[in-house]
Amino acid sequence: MSRYIIEKEKLAENIETVKRLAGVPVIGVVKGNGYGFGIKEFTQILKENGIKTFAVTEVTDIPVLKEILDDEDILVMRSTCIEAEARQIAENGCIATIGSAEACEVMNRVSAELGVKTKCHLKIDTGMARYGFMPSEISKAIACYSAENLEFTGVYTHFSSAFRNAELTKAQLEMFKDCIKQIENAGFKTGIAHCANSPALLNVEGVAMDSVRIGSAFTGRVITKSKVGLHRLGSLEAEVIEVKTVPKGYFVGYNGTYQTKEETKIAIVPIGHYDGFGLAKEKELVDLRYSLSVFKNYLKKKQMYVKINGRMYHVIGGIGLSHTAVNVTGSDIKVGDTATVDISPLMVNPRIERIYK
Repeated sequence: MSRYIIEKEKLAENIETVKRLAGVPVIGVVKGNGYGFGIKEFTQILKENGIKTFAVTEVTDIPVLKEILDDEDILVMRSTCIEAEARQIAENGCIATIGSAEACEVMNRVSAELGVKTKCHLKIDTGMARYGFMPSEISKAIACYSAENLEFTGVYTHFSSAFRNAELTKAQLEMFKDCIKQIENAGFKTGIAHCANSPALLNVEGVAMDSVRIGSAFTGRVITKSKVGLHRLGSLEAEVIEVKTVPKGYFVGYNGTYQTKEETKIAIVPIGHYDGFGLAKEKELVDLRYSLSVFKNYLKKKQMYVKINGRMYHVIGGIGLSHTAVNVTGSDIKVGDTATVDISPLMVNPRIERIYK
């Protein structure tokens, strides 16, 4: 049976590295099942290591976090006009994101019905085109501060290209700061300002502001050219369940896509597409260079590997739903030996057990 292994001590070291680099309070982003690390376990470890505020995008994560957290804040990073979602945010004392006049109206009305004053962070859209008031709509944003049942304790934006475009990121930052100034000039306090995500913190100087929102940096799997000493964490693990030898010219896997060139020793590992192995996150064809790299990888038929007993071995044949064949010719590998694959936690099936060691 496969399981996803995370080294707890190295995760703690990553957390401390991020805190040191940030120099300001860190908001722990635990969306996407804790960036694939398991939301309960991930959140608990962040809490144990001094993180005081947590952020998710789905209201369905709120009950899970409420089981773990005490007085820590929960920011829901999705502006919503859906009344049932607004009610769940307000009922649980979470911080709501207000990114439109409609979202403000719904949250204000629901809060009045519940007899509560809901804490909110205003969202400014400086170029992501998802949630938030555009700079041209700043008057609508300012009007939200007069909502009787809302208490604005923060303001934020999100960088679209911090992993590859520092100049655009800095331009977004200036737009964000200008919006804050206009709100303050109107006589309102914005509270804490935050804009930097993991790529921004690691790739662009001077973007931390009052707080930073970090998720992927904790896992050590973030796009950056900076050498900051983060550990790359997470590996999928299972035991070899079959070892067999097949003759030269034998077809391996579905559709006979691989034919042995010699007598071949094969190890069967119970890891496949269902576990997340062999899958890849979709990428946008952002430029010609990426298009060419995709074509080159197709021509090369990029080789997949599995590590067994400390050595890398080639995957042969197509990866199946729950099994993978590995060429272990010339080795002493046997049934029961441990096999591991390097795979992003975001690609691992949520049903796979996360084990912290």
